[in-house]
Amino acid sequence: MSDQEQDDLTEGEGPSFADLLDEYSPNVKDHLQVGDKIKGRIISISKETVFIDTGSKIDGAIDIKELLDAEGALPFKPGDKLDLYVMAVDESEVVLSKAVSGAGGAAILKDAYRSAIPVEGKVTGPCKGGFNVEIIKRRAFCPMSQMDIAFVENQENYTGKTFPFLIIQYEENGKNIVVSRRKLLEMEVDVQRKEFLKGLTTGSILDGKITRIMPYGAFVQIGPGVEGMAHISELSWSKIQKPEEVLSKGEQVKALVLDIKPQEKGQKAPKISLSIKQLFQDPWHTIGDQFKAGEKVTGKVTRCMPFGAFVEIAPGIEGLVHISEMSYTRRILKAEDVVKPGEEVSVVIKEIDAAHRKIALSLKDADGDPWADVLNHFKPGQSVTGIIEQKADFGLFVQLSAGIVGLLPKSSINRSPDAQSIEKLKQGDSVTVLIENVDTATRKISLTPSSSAEETQWKEYSADSGNSMGALGEKLQSAFNQKKDK
Repeated sequence: MSDQEQDDLTEGEGPSFADLLDEYSPNVKDHLQVGDKIKGRIISISKETVFIDTGSKIDGAIDIKELLDAEGALPFKPGDKLDLYVMAVDESEVVLSKAVSGAGGAAILKDAYRSAIPVEGKVTGPCKGGFNVEIIKRRAFCPMSQMDIAFVENQENYTGKTFPFLIIQYEENGKNIVVSRRKLLEMEVDVQRKEFLKGLTTGSILDGKITRIMPYGAFVQIGPGVEGMAHISELSWSKIQKPEEVLSKGEQVKALVLDIKPQEKGQKAPKISLSIKQLFQDPWHTIGDQFKAGEKVTGKVTRCMPFGAFVEIAPGIEGLVHISEMSYTRRILKAEDVVKPGEEVSVVIKEIDAAHRKIALSLKDADGDPWADVLNHFKPGQSVTGIIEQKADFGLFVQLSAGIVGLLPKSSINRSPDAQSIEKLKQGDSVTVLIENVDTATRKISLTPSSSAEETQWKEYSADSGNSMGALGEKLQSAFNQKKDK
């Protein structure tokens, strides 16, 4: 077998990332090889070197500079254990490293490629499609997609920094080197994910971050490489049309684990169902303490339907204003003629049905019933000017004030000297009429033309009595009614 064939075979049989993560157990083997990962215990520390018990017959050594922290101090002491890689082995010493760095020369890069050992590289700057990375004074290329797990938005955030990389392509004796940081990050996340999922159970309450918002719900990162999905119905007790109404990407939230489905083949994690709203009390459980029938409250219109409008009077508490409860002053054909979604309105609570989670509301009661004191404003014999609201075959409907409409019958118009003038009036025109009768029980007011003979009689009786609303007026009203019946 040629040297090239041996190289190809070796490259194809290199250990996987998962294998490199397995802890080294002492006494498993006495002969270490380049590329092995070990968990070694610090034996002693000198000025330049840290000596390590490798678990084999030969102790290891690592340059102390590799272990210094950002302040230049050594954060370890004898007895501490470290995860290290075997860089070189001879009969007297094992050379160790946190990752392949400047030590060892360029020749070791090929061994790092074959054995999938991380190498340290400094990002010197961005280039077309990725980054230039310097590894042992050699130029390597890291594609944009391989620099990080997340999308790289700003290349300058990585320039000048040193990271561990994995060599994923080594060609032309080191003249063409391609590296990946993402693969190492994914390997690390995979280990953390598995550990996290071991302790995840239904009912767990977790801190999370909103990563994606979809029309049907929101995805929440609840652990390393682990996302759950909160359906739109589980985001808020209030009825919402889209998740953006209550959440935003990047927002920190607490979530309750509702369900964990078994992990399927090809999936990195199981499907996890979450709830955000269930960490807050259902407002319907305490509605009796918050609201009472007859109360006037303020709410926000959430939806308009053919039969009325829904109004949220508290988070998660929504009631219905039926179209019949929209207005005292006019006939409403559709809710949108009175209110619009998002509008703040005042309503009166008519009925609360907590068992069925229903509340009946009234918009018109909040504005007040104009018929409540109608007799204080309109009395038989009174002359008023109104606006023709509608013309019908049997007469004219005249609006006397907001919500108060009287009927001027066709028969009364025909008896009037000004019948022709009245007939020519159109909807919206003003007309002066005489109030003939007020029936508060049926909410009806009958009118007669102001120019009729009845008006003259009313004025005469009023002048004689000094009080048009006294007993004489009542007798005259009775006479008018008898005349009409004939």
